[in-house]
Amino acid sequence: MTAKLFDVRHRLRAGVCALLAVMAAIMLTAMADSTAQPLPESAPAREFSAGRALRHLERFATEPRPLGSPAGDRARDYLAGRLREAGLRVEIQRATGARASTGLATFGQVENVVATLPGTDPTGTVLVAAHYDSAAMGPGVSDDGAAVASMLETVRALRTGAGLRNDLVLLITDGEEDGVLGAEAFVREHPLARRGGVLLNWEARGVSGPSLLFETSRDNAGLVGVYAGAAPRPRGDSTMAALYRLLPNNTDFTPLTQAGFAGLNFAYIQRSSRYHTADDSLAHLDRGSLQHHGETMLALARALGGADLPGLRAGHDATYFRLFGVLITYPDPLVWPLALLAVAAVAALALLARARGLLSGPGVAVAAATAVVPLLLAVVLAQGLWEVLVSVRPGYDLMGGLLHRPSAFRAAVAAQVVFALLVWYLPLRRRLGPAALAVGALVWPAALGVLCAQVAPGASFVFALPALCCGLGGLAALTARGTAWRVAALAAGPVMAAALLPALAGNVFDGMGLALGGASALVLALFGLTALPVAELLLPEPAGRSRQQREPARRLGPALPLVAAALSVTLAGAGLWTDRFDGANPARTHLAYVMDADTRTARWVSADADPPAWTRRYVSGRDTATLPPGYARGALTTGPAPAVAAAGPRLTVLARDGDRVTLRVSAGPGARSVTLRVERPVTEATARVAGSAPVTVAVTGVRAGTWPGEVRFRGIPARGARITLRVPGADRVRVTAIGETDGLRAVPGFVPRPPELVAATREDGDLVAVTRTYTL
Repeated sequence: MTAKLFDVRHRLRAGVCALLAVMAAIMLTAMADSTAQPLPESAPAREFSAGRALRHLERFATEPRPLGSPAGDRARDYLAGRLREAGLRVEIQRATGARASTGLATFGQVENVVATLPGTDPTGTVLVAAHYDSAAMGPGVSDDGAAVASMLETVRALRTGAGLRNDLVLLITDGEEDGVLGAEAFVREHPLARRGGVLLNWEARGVSGPSLLFETSRDNAGLVGVYAGAAPRPRGDSTMAALYRLLPNNTDFTPLTQAGFAGLNFAYIQRSSRYHTADDSLAHLDRGSLQHHGETMLALARALGGADLPGLRAGHDATYFRLFGVLITYPDPLVWPLALLAVAAVAALALLARARGLLSGPGVAVAAATAVVPLLLAVVLAQGLWEVLVSVRPGYDLMGGLLHRPSAFRAAVAAQVVFALLVWYLPLRRRLGPAALAVGALVWPAALGVLCAQVAPGASFVFALPALCCGLGGLAALTARGTAWRVAALAAGPVMAAALLPALAGNVFDGMGLALGGASALVLALFGLTALPVAELLLPEPAGRSRQQREPARRLGPALPLVAAALSVTLAGAGLWTDRFDGANPARTHLAYVMDADTRTARWVSADADPPAWTRRYVSGRDTATLPPGYARGALTTGPAPAVAAAGPRLTVLARDGDRVTLRVSAGPGARSVTLRVERPVTEATARVAGSAPVTVAVTGVRAGTWPGEVRFRGIPARGARITLRVPGADRVRVTAIGETDGLRAVPGFVPRPPELVAATREDGDLVAVTRTYTL
């Protein structure tokens, strides 16, 4: 049995109409995901104004503000001053933040700004959080200056009306970029953290796009309900929140919710090629993103500020998503019924089609089993495209897949997905039949809906609803009378899929880039599986009685995949032509200066696989033998450099107790941070700074590509710190101390980068690193 689900007169016309409906769904969804129109400084006092918030950014976000830098101090003072002027009670929390990761302990002397606006009759605390430090490579206007400026403008707007019922606390953290150190210190030491409450955290991973609700605490139904009712332009969906919980990424939201806060986390993520670079600047900030960030913050602060906060507690999550501009929410208990209903709808469609002689059971089984081929092929092709792009343009590798002009490459991935679907579908449509392939393909979204219901319930809808609508639409198409009704019913499922799956693929592209383009390709391939009945209407008959009827289908078999492949290659070539590096869209390059203070030997160092011409002024070979012991991490290119006048870091052994050694560590005059590379694995580290409580972290695993143990202290005081290391099984161990100073201008002969280059995001870039090696 090789029949279609149904046949109609004027198949091509019907197929074009169905295709237009699917395309319209994609376009409407994209249009509904816009940002807000920025309001000028003259906007009404009760409203949030991006123009007014921008004035704050011009005051504190024009230079990099890494932890412990003078620019960070200036930003802290500005923010605290504006909040005091607004009538809030402001304190500066000074503490030592700490974080452990594989083989690494990170400490930092943080200075959080904590401002309180007492409520009139509080039922709890609303905590609004963002961080004022930036990556060392750029001014961090979006990450996270825009959120901090939005906090100041939000407070101004709130003060124009009646007081809030609940206490409002603004937490502007320090040291987020070095491992959420400020939030960790707040949770560990500040009394407000022990009170708990509702958290609103604000971030950015790009310089444009709508402010997305991308993460929530568990049992979020009450908070999602407030968001749906209060936010003027709600964006984001529970797929992002469900998948984010499975990833190792974290922001300040992570330690704060682990401490007991219930909360929502927001970020905009488009044009992410500027993320953590010098181009995260005022010139590149999308004012609409700033407006959307701020108006959402203000609306939620007002709504939660007047709410009965204990009454928002829920025992379950909510699924939430936008459908043609409308935010849909429903409680977690409906996730499993909808997922199982989707499976039932697909099964019912298979049974009805079999009863009508349109397919066979074995045919559907083979179709479902082989449908994994286009899914896997799409992933392989997309990842292969990235490898080709990196080989042609090595500068892409340092960008992590986050390209300046990715549209042509994304279209190339879509063409690869079409190719993958065609090379599977066209040969089998003559053997198994279009009906078996269309029904068998629906097994995958239906199965993924069930899988997500188990492991990531908030993401189940994005697969279950398309499968459900496709199943029900197919049943309606088989039983309806009249061509128009049958085509409309058949297109209902692909239209639902078009409203959900391409948008998800776009968010994955924005957040993860082309380096993980296979993830977006997989989502697009699933969308393609749901659209097979629409595609079938546009294809000639798979078989016919006469040779004249069979010939078009026979010629089409190889032609369409070749067209898709050629289109993909053409689009990739167009992407390479249009996405060239220039002053407006710079490439990244890594460069650092390293001097061994013991030998006065200095080297330039770059981690670039293929250094550009400017970087090759400084590095020319792969000789790392002259670098200080333990400094090298990964493959490096080096070159000779002049010595600078720098005292370098100092270690003094204060005590030794078994496998624990206590050191007095200083970074050296003018140095902002110190890193200790240890020849043996470190299992525990403790930092003590005068005026702050000591902090101990356990360390597991070893560092890759360098000495196995590492301890960092960002923003170390000039008088130094006491650091205790536990290094099991070592009577003697070498430690290389690296004092780090931001910027390379102090090095004789240094010539700044040309406009078409910016510093790469590797944490040891653009540093003057002066080292000393000790045997303990």
